[in-house]
Amino acid sequence: MKYLDIFNGDADGICALQQLRLHTPQPDAKLLSGVKRDIALLDQVADNGADGEVRETALTVLDISLDKNRKSLEKILTPASGNTVFYADHHYAGELPNSERLTAHIDPQPLTCTSLIINKLLKGKHVLWALVGAFGDNLDEPAEQLAQQLGIEQTALAQLKETGILLNYNGYGANLEDLFFHPVELFQQVQPYANPLDFYIDANALQTLKQGYQGDMEQAMSFKPLYQDTAGRIYQLPAQAWSRRVAGVYSNTLARQKPKLAHALITENPDNADHSFRISVRAPLCNRNGADVLCRQFPSGGGRAAAAGINTLPSEQLDDFIRAFSRLFGSSDAV
Repeated sequence: MKYLDIFNGDADGICALQQLRLHTPQPDAKLLSGVKRDIALLDQVADNGADGEVRETALTVLDISLDKNRKSLEKILTPASGNTVFYADHHYAGELPNSERLTAHIDPQPLTCTSLIINKLLKGKHVLWALVGAFGDNLDEPAEQLAQQLGIEQTALAQLKETGILLNYNGYGANLEDLFFHPVELFQQVQPYANPLDFYIDANALQTLKQGYQGDMEQAMSFKPLYQDTAGRIYQLPAQAWSRRVAGVYSNTLARQKPKLAHALITENPDNADHSFRISVRAPLCNRNGADVLCRQFPSGGGRAAAAGINTLPSEQLDDFIRAFSRLFGSSDAV
């Protein structure tokens, strides 16, 4: 049997896999990841893997929308292939494929993430990495509640939170060239550390990410809203690598500034011959619902109730998006 680990390139995907591999090491597993928005990763293995067609392989898939990978997953699960799939995620999934070869742990509730799902499955065996993943996904409240139950002191908690934010920061970009580290490389740097507090102290990667984060956030915080009303605020950043890198953590920061408001962040796509935008959406922190409903109204949109996005919004639909944003978050439809 061969092994293939497929994970979202953000903090949640990395920390979910870290917990699993600390619990059940698979040193020969091949790794597949990409930028955070590269969610159709199963398309890369459904027909041809690194060694040809994927057969007799145990696939682990983490923090990637099943709904966006449905056709490829069904192909991978063909009985003749001999493949098995372990799937854990917190995004909208739709109906699960009916297959004995699929083990699925999917919970789309807005106050959970894949790292917390894995933490429950492992009964808290590597809970500190689950906290890192939750903080990276802007789930401060459940992370802090769990940390309080564990009696984690404030200095350590701040380090876990910073680690999550920085790992998450690295996952955003239009392509791998925008990132400081390929997510596979970053996971490999994380992998030797059973305790994320040791990783925080030792890892040169975090120092690199911290410097980049501080510089990118300083630029982002200088921008004023493109649009705002009683429902929320919409910002637009320029089509530059720094703005694409900072999109996720900046959106999370805006959401925490005004927890009763929804937020959206717009950036132009690079090489923008088709004049399209990439959009990140955060539902109000006091009511973490509606972001996925909004984004699925547009082509290439998806995500989860609290945080979602659109990869390629045609420029002529921008006004439609703003109206839909204001309408949904200004009404009870987001509840």
